[in-house]
Amino acid sequence: MKARIKVMLKNGVLDPQGKAIEGALGSLGFPNVASVRQGKLFEVEIAESDMGKAHAAIDEMSKKLLANTVIENYTIEFDEK
Repeated sequence: MKARIKVMLKNGVLDPQGKAIEGALGSLGFPNVASVRQGKLFEVEIAESDMGKAHAAIDEMSKKLLANTVIENYTIEFDEK
């Protein structure tokens, strides 16, 4: 089972990398970009057939390592193939 974990900075947390990307896009001829927030995407393949156990494990991984929950939020999506 494959999971995707999207990690983004919480609203109100400064995003200097997003600001730099926003500025670069403007200088590349995209003046209509209002704002950019950057984040991280993780794809984790887990050998677990029980959806509840898989979700619990991925959630624990996200809390312990993949996201800094003080300044970041995360969402989990599963590909059930």
